[in-house]
Amino acid sequence: MPEQKNRVAILLIRSKGTAMTIRPPRQLAHIVYRTRRLAEMLDWYATVFDAKVQYQNPALAFLTFDDEHHRFAFADLTVIRPEEEDRGNRGLVGVDHVAWEYDSLSDLLENYAQLKSVGIKPYWAVNHGMSASLYYTDPDGNQMELSVDCFPSKAEATAYFHGEQIGNNPVGVEYDPEDWLAKLRDGAAESEILRMDPDGAVSPIRGAMTA
Repeated sequence: MPEQKNRVAILLIRSKGTAMTIRPPRQLAHIVYRTRRLAEMLDWYATVFDAKVQYQNPALAFLTFDDEHHRFAFADLTVIRPEEEDRGNRGLVGVDHVAWEYDSLSDLLENYAQLKSVGIKPYWAVNHGMSASLYYTDPDGNQMELSVDCFPSKAEATAYFHGEQIGNNPVGVEYDPEDWLAKLRDGAAESEILRMDPDGAVSPIRGAMTA
């Protein structure tokens, strides 16, 4: 149906007896894994997906196989959680989160407001530099990232991975979604809001990876 192709389609659903306007994400963006076998994982994904490393530091690696700035990311637990003795801990090794992409900051934040109205709140709001994200957990504790690109094109977001700024802050700067939403509703340009402050405090990594 033509309506299904509309990337800014709005779904009306009922939650707890209240009508909600939900803006669904446009597509799956990437998957992040926690591992203690980083070199083996990078080799495997390079072989199976022909994935190339976009950026890597001692703790993190980002890979892609198409025009998306990253499709996979890996967090090396030997660096992030070196105190863990049980290297076969399947509650820690494995999928960290799945990321979903929105078309616009407006869609992301208006959806945030709707979810908040029924008690669903993010545990982390962070501007990664190439994308700005809200992180949630579902009732089973599965982590997911709802995000929007900070650049108008995938090429520019990809270039961010190969620039100097990401090396200074590969995690990003936290933000207040209420503040951003207010600015957006007051008419501020999305591009201005999404520009990451290079002098902002580097955010700690939050969620199950470091819990």
